[in-house]
Order: sequence, then C-alpha cells, then structure tokens
Amino acid sequence: MPRIRWHILVFLAPAVLVYTAVMIFPLFNTLRLALYDEIGQVRVFVGLANFETLFGDPLWADAFWNALGNNFWFFCVHMLVQNPIGILLAAILSQPRLRFAALYRTAIFVPTILSFVIVGFAWKLILSPIWGIAPGMLDAVGLKSLFAPWLGQDGTALTTLALVSVWQFVGIPMMLIYAALLSIPEEILEAGEIDGITGIAAFWKIKLPLILPSIGIISILTFVGNFNAFDLIYAAQGALAGPDFATDILGTFMYRTFFGFQLQLGDPHMGSAIATAMFGIILLGVCIYLFGIQTRMRRYQL
Repeated sequence: MPRIRWHILVFLAPAVLVYTAVMIFPLFNTLRLALYDEIGQVRVFVGLANFETLFGDPLWADAFWNALGNNFWFFCVHMLVQNPIGILLAAILSQPRLRFAALYRTAIFVPTILSFVIVGFAWKLILSPIWGIAPGMLDAVGLKSLFAPWLGQDGTALTTLALVSVWQFVGIPMMLIYAALLSIPEEILEAGEIDGITGIAAFWKIKLPLILPSIGIISILTFVGNFNAFDLIYAAQGALAGPDFATDILGTFMYRTFFGFQLQLGDPHMGSAIATAMFGIILLGVCIYLFGIQTRMRRYQL
C-alpha cells in the first residue's frame, strides 16, 4: 500500500481553502443565482428563464450582443497589436549586442504595475480636447489636424481604450517571449549560423517555431483577460460605458445589471445570468485552445 504523504496535503490545504473561498464558491453561487428570480420578495427557482430573457428579450439581447461584439473587438485589437509588438520588442531586446537592454525592459514593463484607475484617468486627461496635452503634441509635429475627441466619438472610443490597454500591458507578452527566446539552446542557433541562417532569417526559421507554445499561452491569456476586462472602461468612461454604450463590454454590462447604476435597479439574478454567459464564452475559448490548437502544437513539436 503506497504511503500517504500528509505533508503535501498540509502545505496545499491553505492555498486550496483560500482558492475555494474566493473563486470556487463564488463561481458556483453565481451559477446558482442565475437559475432563480425574485417574485414578490421571494426567491423562486425559474430554471433557464433568465437566459431566455437575456437572449430573447430585445431590450436585453441588444445590449448583450452589443457588449459581446465590443468585447471581441477589444480582444482583436490586443491580438493584432499588442502581441505582435510584444514579440517584436522581445526579439529586439534579446539581441546580446543591444546596450541598455535592461533599462528598456524596465521602462516598457513599468506601466503594467500601474493602477487601472490611474491609467484610465490619466489618458482621459491626456486625450481631452479642452485641457489635454495630445492636441499640443500633435500640433508640435504639424499633425494637429488629425486630432479628434477620440473618447467622445462612437466609432473611435473603444479602439482608443483598447490601444491604451495595449500600451499598459504590452510588457507582459514582451517578457514572456523574451524568456522563451533566452531559453533556446545556443547549439541550435550556432547550427543555423553554420548553415548561413542569421539575423531576421534566424528568427523566422529557428526562433519563431520554437516559441510557438509560448505564443499560444499568451494568446489564451489575452483572450481570458480581455473577456474579464472591466476596470479600464469603468475608470475612463464610467459604468454607462459611453458614448451611447459604444465602449460597453460584458464586464460593464454585468456590473450595471448586477449592482444597478443611477436609475437602473440592480438585479443579481440577471447579473448572474450575464456572468454565467461570460464564463461559458471563456470556457469555450479555453477548450478550443486546449483541445485544438495545443494538440496541433504538440504534434508539430514531435
């Protein structure tokens, strides 16, 4: 009979208890609340009625699909802008001949430790057409004609906030890819040099295939993080995610519904239904990655 290693359980127990209290229990309680409703101040089991309202009632469905579409665009901007820039910066900073590389890494990574509230409020002031410094900076280089109240226009507000988020978090994929590049054995690179593969060609033909698993992890982390986003939109545009809900994402939509805002009363059961839908979307994306993309990557490596 194998010996039970009690010391492992003792060391794991505090972390498991804390994780259960702050993550597992709230998750299942949210799923439970989504199946109930308040009727005459009495909590009544209604099954999937809240989801039928969310997806079938035009008042709720229009707001949900608008928030979901905005969330997908928010994610796409990060995938198409943040991650390629992070890979490019990591490739540049991993060059052994680059001077002050540590200083550059620190400067790029510092915004990631700043508060969402500080970042949102600061960029709102910077981009303000009244007292912001953006018009003056563009005027100094002769591009003032390009300035517009980007946070105040329906067509540009969400993209602007997405780019602000890219500026704040580009340091994370940069550092992950940087670590992956440093872990590539020197023997492989030296063998490529013998075959005449150097410079940019070495990155595309040798380094990039070897860091594909790291890029996959960064992509799924980007997906999960963006579909859990809330703080930056709330700090910059408020709970109403203006203008005219142009920056509304699932996080702000759920917040308004669950807790209420201004003239809207809070409804924890409909809010839980939205949170459950968010959980389902994130779970679907993670499963597609794990059982689809990750499996193909393993076959490629083999």
